[in-house]
Amino acid sequence: MFKKILIANRGEIALRIIRTCKEMGIKTVAVYSTADKDSLPVRFADEAVCIGPAESAKSYLSIANIIAAAEITNADAIHPGYGFLSENEKFSKVCDEHDIKFIGATPEQISGMGDKANAKSTMLKAGVPCIPGSKGLLKDLDDAIKTAVTVKYPVILKATAGGGGKGMRVVWKEEEMEAAWDATRAESAGAFGNNALYMEKFIEQPRHIEIQIAGDQFGNACHLSERDCSIQRRHQKLVEETPSPFMTEKLRKKMGAAAIKATKAVNYEGVGTVEFLVDKNRDFYFMEMNTRIQVEHTITEEVIDYDLIKEQIKLAAGEKITGGNLIPKMHAIQCRINAEDPDANFRPSPGKIEIYHAPGGHGIRIDTHVYAGYEISPYYDSMIAKLIVVAQTREEAILKMKRALGEYIIEGVKTTIPFHQKLMEDPKFNSGDFNTSFMDTFEY
Repeated sequence: MFKKILIANRGEIALRIIRTCKEMGIKTVAVYSTADKDSLPVRFADEAVCIGPAESAKSYLSIANIIAAAEITNADAIHPGYGFLSENEKFSKVCDEHDIKFIGATPEQISGMGDKANAKSTMLKAGVPCIPGSKGLLKDLDDAIKTAVTVKYPVILKATAGGGGKGMRVVWKEEEMEAAWDATRAESAGAFGNNALYMEKFIEQPRHIEIQIAGDQFGNACHLSERDCSIQRRHQKLVEETPSPFMTEKLRKKMGAAAIKATKAVNYEGVGTVEFLVDKNRDFYFMEMNTRIQVEHTITEEVIDYDLIKEQIKLAAGEKITGGNLIPKMHAIQCRINAEDPDANFRPSPGKIEIYHAPGGHGIRIDTHVYAGYEISPYYDSMIAKLIVVAQTREEAILKMKRALGEYIIEGVKTTIPFHQKLMEDPKFNSGDFNTSFMDTFEY
């Protein structure tokens, strides 16, 4: 087992990892930018190293600075959390070259699944259902127009290096193709430094359902059931829950088996997520594989009593999987509490938190790094906290979430708490009748 782990991240996920490390008897190193010098991860880690100024490119995305911090503190492993360098092939490789264990996927696995066109090809060979589309990358605009005729409109252009909702455009008819092609390539080049595109059939109003998976170094793999992430805005998740109200026992079995096929197809090591789109007929299609821990891993932990960060560390240390194909015993919902103003089109609201009071009671979990007096920086993601509730049934979980949101007091910045309160009162949400287009018609 590792003696000291450096956490190459910030905020709530850094604190989350520190907590599990302490419970495992592992020393921790926090790295931080000058903007995060007063953060809780810095306070609670055994050691802390400043790695640069507030700009991510000069701190949390600086491989050289992070490796230097690991070497001067004698860390024998690095946990990247999510975002930043968590799915960076080069970072994983550099860690290996410096004899530091990267607690995540291998460079080959990151490369294979990070390139969406390559990932789709791998999944097709493994027998995992995929959305009809182009056979690899599109050569040029003419190729896109010809492929769309075969695939049939509507289609969606996607950046092969894409993620986070960037680098994608829906095209409804041929007349729109040229403008969409140019815009998507430009956005992809700017966001990812890669303007290569591929095409898929656009699945209208699907559910976004992901399967939590784990794989060890001995070729074993298992799934830890599903999460429904269909409530999202501009491809950014707002609320997640497990089990999905759309799920059936038969569908869970089929999707779980497909996720394990995907895991074994790349000899995956660690914890990760296989994401699917599921249409109204409950036909499902592979979307992507995330080779890291997810923001929403919390709800899976709550319903199956399983510490995924602990399992991630153990798998990286060469231990075998301790779980099996698990089914949720309870119902959990997570609301992302962001420093955003729902009344102003979810505009970011950085600033100082003047008053902070968190809800409590049975079945309430809050993963956060903030406190009264904490400054929400404009340089990073606007997440303040993840509010998680767990109960025996979905109906009880919604009631518990309403109660928890009512107790949550954050003053000094605008937050998404009022949005979540209204969502919990929505009849369609309460009945489980929603999909990824829900926010198109939801009136806040």
